[in-house]
Parts: sequence; C-alpha cells; structure tokens
Amino acid sequence: MMLQSFNILPSLILLLNTLPAGVLASQILKTTGFSTCLPNPDITVQNVDVEYDNSDKTVTFNLAGTSSQTMNVTAQLNVTAYGTTVYHNEFNPCDADTFVAKLCPVPSGSFLATGSQAIPAKYSSMIPSIAFSIPDIAAQATLELKALDSGEEVACITSKVSNGKTVNVPAVSYVAAGVAGTALLVTGFSTLGSAAAGGGAGASGGFGPSFTTTFGWFQGMAMNGMLSVNYPPIYRSFAKNFAFSTGIIPWTSMQTSIDNFRAATGGNLTGDSVQFLRNATLQYGESRSPISIRALGGLVGRDISTNVNSSSTAPEPTNPGGQSTFSGMKAYFEELSVPQANTFMTVLLILAIVVAVIIVGILLLKLILELWAQRGSFPQRLAGFRNHYWGTMARTIVNLILVFYGVWVLYCIFQFTHGDSWAAKTLAGITLGLFTGVLAYFAFKIWQTARQLKQIDGDASALYEDKEMWLKYSLFYDSYKKDFWWLFIPVIIYAFAKGCVLAAADGHGLAQTICQLVIECLMLGLLAWHRPYERRSGNIINIFIQVVRVLSVVCILVFVEELGITQTTQTVTGVVLIAVQSALTGALAILIAVNAIIICIKENPHRKRRKEAEKLSRDLDNLTPLDARNSLLLDPAARSNVTYVNDFKWPFVSQSSVESFNFTTEPANPYTRTAPSRPYRKSHGARGQGSLDSSESLIQHAAPFGEDNQPHGLAVSDPPAYSPGDYKGIAY
Repeated sequence: MMLQSFNILPSLILLLNTLPAGVLASQILKTTGFSTCLPNPDITVQNVDVEYDNSDKTVTFNLAGTSSQTMNVTAQLNVTAYGTTVYHNEFNPCDADTFVAKLCPVPSGSFLATGSQAIPAKYSSMIPSIAFSIPDIAAQATLELKALDSGEEVACITSKVSNGKTVNVPAVSYVAAGVAGTALLVTGFSTLGSAAAGGGAGASGGFGPSFTTTFGWFQGMAMNGMLSVNYPPIYRSFAKNFAFSTGIIPWTSMQTSIDNFRAATGGNLTGDSVQFLRNATLQYGESRSPISIRALGGLVGRDISTNVNSSSTAPEPTNPGGQSTFSGMKAYFEELSVPQANTFMTVLLILAIVVAVIIVGILLLKLILELWAQRGSFPQRLAGFRNHYWGTMARTIVNLILVFYGVWVLYCIFQFTHGDSWAAKTLAGITLGLFTGVLAYFAFKIWQTARQLKQIDGDASALYEDKEMWLKYSLFYDSYKKDFWWLFIPVIIYAFAKGCVLAAADGHGLAQTICQLVIECLMLGLLAWHRPYERRSGNIINIFIQVVRVLSVVCILVFVEELGITQTTQTVTGVVLIAVQSALTGALAILIAVNAIIICIKENPHRKRRKEAEKLSRDLDNLTPLDARNSLLLDPAARSNVTYVNDFKWPFVSQSSVESFNFTTEPANPYTRTAPSRPYRKSHGARGQGSLDSSESLIQHAAPFGEDNQPHGLAVSDPPAYSPGDYKGIAY
C-alpha cells in the first residue's frame, strides 16, 4: 500500500519539463508548517522542522514544545497522499527499536529536541522517485500522541511537506505579464497610429488578440482560482501566477499602510493583517491539504541532542500567530500575503498608480511633441495626437475601466461583505457607481445615436463611417461588424454577472460553479450564433477562448467537494486544466506577434472604408450640373478620372488626346443644344448619404415662363438649320 497511488499519476511528469534542471536534481522532502488538530492539548508543540534528504537517506529535525505534566505516550503517524492513506504506523517511543529520548517520557515544562537520523532502507525504499519530482505534491502527515495508561489523546499536529518544486514561480508571472505587455504595445501602436492620423480611436479592427482579450484571459484564470472549491495544490499554485491581472500585487509596505488606514477607520487587525499572516499557518477549510514526509516513521533514532528546561534559547516558534483557516477568495488573497480586508484598497491603489502613469505618460509625450514643433521639423503625421491628446487620455482611461470592470465588481462586493473599514466600503461604493455610470453613459449614448441613425438612414453604419462618432465611441465596438455594434453591451453585462456571482456566492462552491457555467455557456452561444467580429480570425480566436472557458468551469466541477470526487482524480484534472490553459496562453502569444505584423502592413478595415468614403465625398463635392462625372451612367469611383482643358471636363480622355483637338474652331452647328443636367445625389461626408437637388435649384435653372424656349439667336419662325434626322443626341 506504500504510496502505490503515485503509480496512477504518470501524467504529472509532463510538468517536469517546465522546471530547471538544477531544481530537478534536488531530492528533498521537508515540512513547511504545522497546525494543531486538537483543541486545548496537554502537550503544546511550538516548532516542528523535519527534512528528509534522499541522497544520503537521512532525516534532520527540530522539535520544541511544552507539556503540562510528565507522561508516557504512544505515537501514531498517519500519512496521506492525494487523499489516500499511504502510511500508518503506531510505536512507543520507549521501545528499543523506536526510542526517542524526549518522548520517553514527555517531560513537564518546555523541551527541545534536535538531531539527525539515518533512515532504514525498508522505509526509504518505499518513497517513489516521483514524490521528488511532482510540483506541489499533495500529501499530509498527522502525528497523534496518546497517554499510555488511559489512551487519551494529548497532542495532535498536522504538517505540510514540500519537495521544493511548484508551478507558482515568478518566471510564469513575468512571462504572462510580458505577453500582456506586448499585446498592450501592439494595441497602443495601432491607437497611436490612428491618433496621429487624426486623433482616432485605438482599435485593432478585428485583428486579434487585442490587449483587452489577452488581459481578460489572464483575469479569467485568476478568477477561476478564487472559487470556493477543493482545488488540488498544483492548480491552486498555478492560478496564483495570474493574480497581477486582477490588481493583486503583494507589496508589504503598501499592506502595512492599508492596515494603518483600516485601524483608523474601524478595522480590526487582530486576525486580519499582514503581520498576522506573516506568522500564521494557513490551512484550507475544505480539507487539510499537503503533506508530510512518508518516512517519518523512521524517526526512531539515536544521535539526538535534547534539552529540558535548559537555559538554551528555544527556536522561534514557526506558528506564533496561530492558525488561519481559509477557502475561496480568502484563500486566494491570503496565500499572496494580502489580508482579505485589504484586498479592495490594494486594487484601488494599484489602479490609481496605473491611471497616474497613463496621465503622466501622455502629458510627457505631449510636451515632447510641443518641443519638437518649436524646432520647425515637426512631422505632420503626429499633429493629430498633438491636437487631440486630451481625447486620447480620456479614451485610454475609459478603456482601462472597461478592462477592469468585471474584477472591480468582484472586489467591491467582496469589500461590502468581508471588509471592516467604513472608509474602504465608502470608496468601494463610490468607485463602483462611478465606473458603472461611465459605462452606462457610453452605452446609452451609443444606443441613442444608433437609434437616430436608423430612423434617418435605415442603419447605424455612420457609427463606423462618421469620423466624429468613430473617435468618440469606437473603443467599444471597433472589432465588431457594423450590424453587431451592440455586442459590447452583453459583454459588459457578462463581466458584471461574473463578478457578482463569484463575490456574492463566496463560500458556496457548487452554486458558484453552476452559475459560472451558465454565464460562460450563454456568452459562447452568443458568439457562436452571431460570429460578430469583423475578421474571420477574430471570430475563431474569441470563440475558441470562450470554449476553453466553458471547459475550464466544467473541470472545476470536479473540484466541488459536495460531488465527492477522489483527490487523485482532482489532481489529474488540475494537471489537464493547467496544460490546456497554458497551451492557449502560448497560442495567444504567437497570435499577438502575428497581430503586430498585420498592424504594420494593413490598415484598420473600418478606418480604411471611412477614408475611401471621405475621398469620394471630396471628389463629388466639386461637381457642376454640366460635369460629365455627374452622369448616372458612370461609376461613382470613376468620376474623378477627368481631364480638364480650358475649364472643360473630358472624362476618360488623356491629356495628350485632348490637346490634339483645336478648341478655337467654332462648332459646325452653333445651335447644338446641351443636355440639361441630371439630378444627382449629393454626398454628406463619410456617411455617403444624399438627396436630390432641391426644387428651388431646378427652378433657378429653368427657362423664364412665357419666353421662347428656343436656343438664343433662333426665332420661332425660322426654319431649323438641320433636319431632325441629323440629331444624334451627342450631348446626351
């Protein structure tokens, strides 16, 4: 039975490729903390440090505690791995084969025991090599001490054990932040290009993935780790890598300042502060997760130095702050050394720093452009940004609100339900109302504008074609097709619903997961049914991301404690989930690089069509009634292909051909009539709308009433200078 359950986890070895070779070379198992599993014990343990080195098969340990009386005890060691008991042993510390000096008997008062012991081969051989290789191994040891005479339990401790390998490494966070930063630069390059051309909106126009898409994906993985379910340690560690995308950055000095702010505004720091977390043992509420060393049964040894009530200073207890039992969002935050009551203020300060950087950066760029312009060599392409930098700043901040809105709803509701500072709750209410109001205002204005356009023009194409409207509102709908400009409204509702469900149902994992699954499926159905993105690649990328989100929530159902899924199955599911999400993250990184190339060689499709419409409008604005381009038989795009000679327009005739004619020669028939101008549709800017010439204009060009309507110089009684059969309608 010894650790045979490890044999059904071969897929976990795939994660070894993500670890440095030097890390894999070490084969050490050690405790990383302990907690008491017996209230008011007779023997209080203050410090436990145990480490097993597989290279020389030795265990070193450090044990300190106090006892209310001298007593003989029996010890019982139980080791579980992935929810399965892999080792169980009962022994008497006073037996010859299992002699432990400081437990035979347990002395009254404080005691300290340190030492090193070689582990017999029968114990060390039972530890499979995979135990030293799997990151975030899920195992746990429980040591119980019972009175020898009465059998009453007098002490109980549980301890985690780590092999030093984890998927929660800074490199993963740095890579993820690098991917998001690259997406931001690519999207910002597109934004700056549009702004330089006239203060335009930042948009990828359907090229994907954008910064919003990429950052939203990282936020989704972080929010998955906040559900109140029994995650395996390996996935819990993986999800923490993306906490930065939700604004959770463990900054000790900032947390101390927030603690002081809370203390001054009604907060209670006794069990909810950064100082408490620094000293406490964190324990999951769903189950006692990780681990202890399987070969602890080999702590039957000699070579142990002991002190009883000695003057030697005992080691500093590893758990002076007590225990902190947590689950759900509290577990996610406090593992990052952020007290749950500090969460909202942490994100608020981080967001304020980001906004300040945006404002300072844009103003600095404006200053540079102004100094550049003073030298007289200022490029005209940057004039748009120079003249519209306030608009660019406002659009950037609104876009930031749009990106963070879902997690902002989450943190504000969490502050309302778990916070203890009245000032922090007030700030949460104000900012949530402000952010919701900003998005609601733009949603209403865009809907109202689209409604008016449909009444006048029959559609809302002017949202894309009218430059002024594009500059104001395009950041909400620029990547969608013209018929699906409204899709940003369901996206905002989707983000709001996710944040509400996750925060309001905190502590109820099954309800959270089911609601999240419904929300994700509805969004998937919306995207798959309409395929709203401007480009086919945009539809494929975003639908695939949404499919992975749905599958991720389905996998999270395996972690729901009420369903009773075995921990081994949960761990395998966690590994599969990590593999799928990591693969998609890698694909996004590749697509971002492709996106950068596309943006450099292709123009935003919406902006391109708008520019073409504006050019056509300029060409048509200088038409006259006699202009040959005004003919309804000509293609509008070809009407500008006209040669001018003596202020006369010759369509589709080259300059050399026109010059070969003698324009000074009088026409053979001076009475040849010119065709009256035909009414035409006058362009109205980029919208391409028009109307027939007004009746007033037609009347002005008509012959006076009651006068001869013949050509000038020809009397009514005069015979025509040509026969009717000679007329060929040339002027028409």
